[in-house]
Amino acid sequence: MLLKEVCVENYTNIPAAIAAGANRIELNDNLSVGGTTVSRGVMAEAAKYTGEHHVPLVTMIRPRGGNFVYNDTELKIMEADLLQAQSLGVDGVAFGALTADNQLDEEALALLIGAAGGMSITFHMAFDAIPEYQQAAAIDWLVDHDVDRILTHGGPLDQPIADCVSHLQTTIKQAAGRIQILPGGGITTANVADITTTLGVKQAHGTKIINYQ
Repeated sequence: MLLKEVCVENYTNIPAAIAAGANRIELNDNLSVGGTTVSRGVMAEAAKYTGEHHVPLVTMIRPRGGNFVYNDTELKIMEADLLQAQSLGVDGVAFGALTADNQLDEEALALLIGAAGGMSITFHMAFDAIPEYQQAAAIDWLVDHDVDRILTHGGPLDQPIADCVSHLQTTIKQAAGRIQILPGGGITTANVADITTTLGVKQAHGTKIINYQ
């Protein structure tokens, strides 16, 4: 069975998305900037509703739009949000942190992974900002630090995902079954079957991956 992770903004669309067949929810605020952390109230209601319907909830941990280079104050905010997600019974979290030259910020990530305290972890599309020739090493580091999956478009978001299939296949090969590769960005009801079949994956991510609105 294909697992469809539906990316939603706020709580509003969660009941409709689950009713339409969403198998996992990624909860965001501000999707126009790529998603940020929702309020405590939204997170609490989402965790309650998804829990009652046995659908895993992944919440975005990102203090602002823009790049993925975070200062100490922003990391403190992210750490607090992670602890809050854990206390509310959220199943998983999505975050990423890079250095100014687009490498994994290993120190920041170690802090965030520690704060996640056993929740499943998605390294989000910050991965696509890492130079392609350095992505294999990044995958190795994420595997070694118990990250569960990488959400990736396989290239710049303004490029159709069909044009990124070749690089996604490379990423999947580099992952070698050690970490899940979750394709996303431009996956819709129209192309999800083709993309996942071509890639040989059993999950996909998107805002329009099911019809529910």
